[in-house]
Amino acid sequence: MLSPTPSELLARACADLRVGLPVSVGNVVLASVETLSAERLEGLRRAGDLVLTLSGRRAETLKARAYDGDVARIAVPEGVDLAWLRAVADPANDLRAPMKGPLATLRGGDCAPWRTGVRLAKAAQLLPAVVGVIAQAPSGITRLSVDLSATPPLPPTLISAARVPLAVERQSRVQVFRDGVEEHYAIEIGMIDRAAPVLTRLHSACFTGDVLGSLKCDCGPQLHAAMQAMAEAGGGILLYLNQEGRGIGLANKMRAYDLQDQGFDTVEANHRLGFEDDERDFRLGAGLLRRMGIGTIRLMTNNPRKLSMMRGQGIEVAERVPLHVGRTSENADYLNVKRTKSGHLE
Repeated sequence: MLSPTPSELLARACADLRVGLPVSVGNVVLASVETLSAERLEGLRRAGDLVLTLSGRRAETLKARAYDGDVARIAVPEGVDLAWLRAVADPANDLRAPMKGPLATLRGGDCAPWRTGVRLAKAAQLLPAVVGVIAQAPSGITRLSVDLSATPPLPPTLISAARVPLAVERQSRVQVFRDGVEEHYAIEIGMIDRAAPVLTRLHSACFTGDVLGSLKCDCGPQLHAAMQAMAEAGGGILLYLNQEGRGIGLANKMRAYDLQDQGFDTVEANHRLGFEDDERDFRLGAGLLRRMGIGTIRLMTNNPRKLSMMRGQGIEVAERVPLHVGRTSENADYLNVKRTKSGHLE
């Protein structure tokens, strides 16, 4: 079999959108507003009537009617340029230039290709906004079917592994997995007993907190406290998942930080960008645990979604181990929002 599978086509489409190439979904040719060039925009315009599709969250901020529920299709006025499209998609200057309309929202017809386009943009960690036309796909671009709901992501594949002595525990080992889009890391700290519940932490990558020591979050202290606890317990598994910024990516996370400086909290900033509160998929962690032969864990988390998703994927959670560290005056509001709006546990 030399032809790409549906899962591989999804990965290819995400890569294409990231570099500014259009993709075909059903009878629609669409592209990311964030990465599209002015020349390709004109090519789309010559092919038909342009439609801008935003997530329902972004449409809510713009007071645009989302007749399709989770997305809104907006007729693009004649003559507008790429700067106009990006101003509608990106909330960076919403407070400085609040009037974006009037926005003529479309209703009726088949919304599925446009909805798929927004999903692809999110999966590519781009702004969830696509522009396109109903047209025959030109040769050479990636073509997808409309219904991708049943298409599973590429399973994580073990790429390499090696012993890595760590400051907390010299007997440690790092395994690198790849799922077609990202690489994720499983760190065995000490000697783990797979016959007993394994102390486990699913840690989403946080460049600003883990590497730079940012005071805006508690991620760095959580990471190091979890590793120390595993070393003291004699062994544990740290899954370091590349789902930065609750799954929206580092670039969008910086956009969210800029919105927070304008007065919005974490959840509000994500919504203004067009994302949900949390876009992460912790099924990935369950898949990695199964690959490593681990079925029962003691999960270090304050997040109830991790608990429910692990159990829903057949991983037995014998115990939840709270992890409360790193509270500062700079991140107190952030931690309060995680508790009050995201349901994090005490």
